[in-house]
Amino acid sequence: MRDTKGLPPVRRFLAFLGRRELVKKRSLYVLALPGFVFLAIFSYVPMYGHLIAFKKFNAALGILKSPWVGFKNFGFFFGGPDWIHVTLNTLFLNTLFIVFGIGMAVMLAVFLNDLKNVAFRRVSQSVIFLPYFVSWLVVALMVFAAFNETDGILNNLIALLGGKRYSFFGTPGIWPPILTLVYIWKFSGYFSVIFLASILSISPDYYDSAAIDGASKVQQIFYITLPLIRTTIVVLVLLAVGRIFYGDFGMIYGIIGDNSLLFSTTEVIDTYAYRALRLMGNFSMSATVVLYQSFLGFLTVFLFNGLVRRVDPQSALF
Repeated sequence: MRDTKGLPPVRRFLAFLGRRELVKKRSLYVLALPGFVFLAIFSYVPMYGHLIAFKKFNAALGILKSPWVGFKNFGFFFGGPDWIHVTLNTLFLNTLFIVFGIGMAVMLAVFLNDLKNVAFRRVSQSVIFLPYFVSWLVVALMVFAAFNETDGILNNLIALLGGKRYSFFGTPGIWPPILTLVYIWKFSGYFSVIFLASILSISPDYYDSAAIDGASKVQQIFYITLPLIRTTIVVLVLLAVGRIFYGDFGMIYGIIGDNSLLFSTTEVIDTYAYRALRLMGNFSMSATVVLYQSFLGFLTVFLFNGLVRRVDPQSALF
């Protein structure tokens, strides 16, 4: 089979889909078929709904028969300052989640890898992984129990020490750090398992050689462990960056709800679109916000992947 490395991406893709390739690796494509079908049904077919953003949607008429209004819905959305506010909030919160969430996950993976007691390591791994399975509704109740002003755990502690009760749910500036801590608690254990699997695949000979040369444990981490799991870190960051304009609706709406006092720092694109639909009943307006969000995510993936390809081509996704 002829080499396609020098061909343009489009021709390379067509060559990849050639009949000989499909026949040669048919068993692999059969295994991948359920994934392709799932992706098509739940990721590509719903794109048809983006047409609502360009129409004055009427549920009785359906998407195709609803009157076409072009970019009128976009003018309504971009005509005010809200789009800047929710975009910056989404970008800021997700940046905090990515940096601190993945950073903590790497630290946990290194810590677990250094545990010599196998039983204790497995128990520790299970304990830090457990929060991933806790629903956001339960997490929201836990956050309320910790921070509410009336009988919250922290306020009871402050009162016990002679201080004045603090209105956490009335102070917007403290919620980005709180949400970041909640995100770390819930997801760092999940990501640490991925990094731990990558670390365990590293040959022990590297560490033995470094120890013979007098390298400390910290030096082994910075000069062996982190460089060798760099590709895994980059891939997870790329996947996270692809959703950097997607606020975690279950998390933010579950914890913040309709508390307008906190909107200045916690209102993200997802909650904004939901409120536009719920309060105004405007499907077209919500679809406009979602399409804008999808476009930003699509653009961000290409830009960040291009940056990674320039720095380290082997770590890029495409």
